[in-house]
Amino acid sequence: MGQYGVTFDEINVEEDEAALVSLKEAGYQSVPVTFADNAEPIVGFRPDLLSELTKATI
Repeated sequence: MGQYGVTFDEINVEEDEAALVSLKEAGYQSVPVTFADNAEPIVGFRPDLLSELTKATI
């Protein structure tokens, strides 16, 4: 997404225990999980949905 000029924050759950706990408490059982304003979370590696999300934000 960075290559398209979309800013984002990457959180590594292997390094951030609180982030991992937060995802588990929210019911997520796999990563990555991509959150964006005005969009449903994207669970798993979904290049097709990430492409749509990127196009909608630029």
